[in-house]
Amino acid sequence: MTPEQARSIIAVCLMAAFADGAQDGSEREHVRKVAESLGRDAEIDFIALYQDVLLGRLGLEAVVAALDSAALRQLAFELAVGVCEADGSRNPQEAAFLERLAALLGLERGAAGRFVDEAEALAQAPVTDVPVIEAPVTETEGAAPAPASAAIDRGELERMILNASILNGALELLPQSMASMAIIPLQIRLVYRIGKAHGYELDRGHIKDFLATTGVGMTGQYVEQLGRKLVGGLLGKAFGKLGRAIGSQATGSAFSFATTYAIGQVALHYYGEGRRLDAAGLKAMFARLFEQARGLQANYAGEIEQRARTLDLGKLTAELRA
Repeated sequence: MTPEQARSIIAVCLMAAFADGAQDGSEREHVRKVAESLGRDAEIDFIALYQDVLLGRLGLEAVVAALDSAALRQLAFELAVGVCEADGSRNPQEAAFLERLAALLGLERGAAGRFVDEAEALAQAPVTDVPVIEAPVTETEGAAPAPASAAIDRGELERMILNASILNGALELLPQSMASMAIIPLQIRLVYRIGKAHGYELDRGHIKDFLATTGVGMTGQYVEQLGRKLVGGLLGKAFGKLGRAIGSQATGSAFSFATTYAIGQVALHYYGEGRRLDAAGLKAMFARLFEQARGLQANYAGEIEQRARTLDLGKLTAELRA
């Protein structure tokens, strides 16, 4: 994959991020910071590309013209679908954008529609059951609810956070775009489980608000995951190959491990302290824990890679959608 082709794919994804017309200022700022950060690590001027897309200086037809193979066009479409579904659903504007994109890319309509439906089902995965996150909190069936302080096994929750972080780091080592799409639903389930352990029954809306308050915008996070994957070279190495294509510990894997770990630890503190931390405190804590987790990730690089080699992605996504 050439830098020009990578630039086109990122441009398509930025267009998808702004297709709904509903991105608030904080989300746009997150995406801008992502572009600025990625620009320091790659041959592409991401911040200039971001500005061109935001100001409408690029046309979708011109962008997709650089994607000169069927595999690249399919990849661009799948990643754009992931961006549109990152916040949990697509609205009519996003649906219209994806339909136009599929037509410009020359994709078969039925196959494109099936992929969109599969991604939508994953994005809307229920939060109330967590079969794919290891080391769940033990609950006693039929027993009267115990006070939260007595019922919580913090060590078990710490293990669950670490397992979820390893799993999400492993997902980013897989070349399939659906692997990256599974990360946010898994993070949502992690927060749900931590809240439930502390006596809080959380719904999807609350968890999305919690993540946004910490500074983890869903659309921005997915764009960053994608960008890290491109910068790390994993998509380039995997391009044209089937199955798993694990090379080095890609930057995207380290990012997803650290993000998931920080989310889990912030949730553990927030719900454990009775939700008393304000928005500024949540953001500061997330930033600090994210940096700590980036250093911690190196200790688990081998486990992450081994998990990636044994992951059954089809089974995992099916469990998420169940």
